[in-house]
This record gives sequence, C-alpha cells and structure tokens, in this order.
Amino acid sequence: MADALKRLSDEGVAIWLDDLSRKRITSGNLAELIDQQHVVGVTTNPSIFQKAISSGDGYEQQLADLAARKVTVDEAIRMITTADVRDAADILRPVFDSTEGQDGRVSIEVDPRLAHDTVATIAEAKQLAWLVDRPNTLIKIPATKAGLPAITEVIGKGISVNVTLIFSLERYRAVMDAYLAGLEKAKAAGLDLSKIHSVASFFVSRVDSEIDKRLDGVGTDEAKALKGKAALANARLAYEAYEEVFGSERWAALDKAQANKQRPLWASTGVKDPAYKDTLYVVDLVAPGTVNTMPEATLEATADHGEVSGDTIRGTYEQARAELDAVAKLGISYDDVVQLLEDEGVEKFEASWNDLLKSTEAELTRLAPAED
Repeated sequence: MADALKRLSDEGVAIWLDDLSRKRITSGNLAELIDQQHVVGVTTNPSIFQKAISSGDGYEQQLADLAARKVTVDEAIRMITTADVRDAADILRPVFDSTEGQDGRVSIEVDPRLAHDTVATIAEAKQLAWLVDRPNTLIKIPATKAGLPAITEVIGKGISVNVTLIFSLERYRAVMDAYLAGLEKAKAAGLDLSKIHSVASFFVSRVDSEIDKRLDGVGTDEAKALKGKAALANARLAYEAYEEVFGSERWAALDKAQANKQRPLWASTGVKDPAYKDTLYVVDLVAPGTVNTMPEATLEATADHGEVSGDTIRGTYEQARAELDAVAKLGISYDDVVQLLEDEGVEKFEASWNDLLKSTEAELTRLAPAED
C-alpha cells in the first residue's frame, strides 16, 4: 500500500502530515503513520487545532485542570496546543535523530493575531520554543511583510522556523533572503548553524482556486484550457528560485559553516476541485530536497493510487512561465491574486483562532468548579 509513498521518499520528498490531535497521538495512529506510511513530520495551524480541540476528544481532563486553576483562555490554549506538539515531537524524535535534524519535525504557529506585528511575533516565537522545549520543533511565522524581519531575528537566535502563508514568487525570494540574513546573524553570534533548520511553506491549491474562478469569469476556450495550471506553475518556479538562491555565492559561505538549506514545503496540497486528480499537488511536484505536507485524505490517496514518475519539477520552468504569462494576458493580475490569498490566509487563521478562543472559554466555564 505504501509503495507510492516510498517512491516519493526515494525521490527526495519528505512526507509530512498536515494534521494533529490528541486522539491521533494517544491512539497510536501517528506512530503507525510514521512506521507504515513514511510520514517524517507534522504540521499544525490554528484551523487544525480549532477542529481538534472543539471535537473534545482527549482534552476533557486537561481542560478541567486548567479550569480549576482559573487560567485565562489564551493560556489554556497555549498549554493544550504545546502539550500536543511536545508529545508529537517525542514520537517523531527517532526520525529527527536518524535524519540529523532534517526531519522528525513538528510545527506550531505563532498567534495569528500577531501576523502584522514584528516585535510581538519575535516574542511569541521565543516563548513557544521555550514552552515546547523540544529540539525538533519548528515555529511557524507567516510570510507577511512584518513577518520577514521576525524570521531573520528568530533564526538569528538559533530557533528553527517554518515560514508559512507564502503565495508569491517575490515574497518567497524575500523569505529566503530573511533566512540567509538570520543565519548570518547566528554565525556572527557564534551559534552552531548545523542545528538551525527551516522550511518555507509555499501554498499550492488556493492559487488554482482563485485563478480558476477568474478564468471561469473570462469564459473563453483559451481561459478554460488554463484551469488547473497556475498553482503547479507557480510552485515549480518557486523551486527554480530555490535552486538559484541555494546555488549562490552568499549561500556557499554559509554552507561552509555547516548551515542547512531552507527546504521548500508544498502546503495546501489537498485538491479543492473534484475535477482534478486527488494526488495532483503531490505527484506533479516531485523534486529532491522538498517537503510535501498532506492532509490525511491526500496521504491515503497517494498511497492508494499515486503515480510517482520521478522528478516532475526540473525542466518545466519555461512551460511554467508561459502558463503564468498566458493567465496574465487574459487580464488576471498575479500580484492581485497572491496579495488577496495572503490576506485571506491570515484572516482565516485568525477566524479559526477566535473560534477556538470562544469554544475553549465555554468549556472552561462549564468545567469550572462550583464556588463555595
């Protein structure tokens, strides 16, 4: 069953699971996915935690204890989410050790309400790293304009980072620059660069969702022929940028100091349009040194019928550019699309966080011990 996933791993793609819950940890399911499905990492986000904690499965006792202590709802959420991340990190620790820190990673995001506040993001990242207290954690920082200097500062302090919500090629280049600047700061401070890791989460399916909608609005045969092309083209050109930056002289100096490349991570790889094959954003984005974080349904689909046929990125750059140019010629603004997607991404995570605050507060109130 896992042959396609093994082939994917053999091609240099690290398979991470885009989901986490306490039930997944305590039932042994996460350990099983690591053992049988080649899963070597886990990503979380505010929406994932909102869904997991709102289900209530496995959180009752901790919520009751937190209610008895009369903690704030913000503190309660941090205690719950960091406990899950810590336990998942412990389960993945053998992978972390065997890959010398490359994989076996669990990501946890800074409070999404801080996405446009550099100073608060840095403080939150340091706090999360301290709270989880596991070497195989990645702190997720959004690739907003305010997030970029935070990435540099946090990497410069030796904290490993998963940069999230990247949609545009220009912003992706800025993210890689922020990472290299952080490594340079860490090197100047005498830190061991071999211990610092990072991935850059480049979002895929949402690009097609937005551009396809606009192509439908154009309505011509030419427009319809371009549906389902933009997201892959965008991601493939991101890999071209990755090859360029990590083949530069600036990188060579850091490479000599034992620094690690910031791997591109394909995020949002669940297919939104049922007209497309359900493994599209996995089998068509295969290249060495990448990560693909999949929802469980996508992982299962790939294991069941994914056709992995080697590298599907390198050698496609000219075609990818032509496809994005064709979309632009129809009057669809790339810059407008990627900015909208970034804004919506931050808003969606903030909305999920606010929902989580409300549902957790209700549980804390319900479980609060009666006053004497």
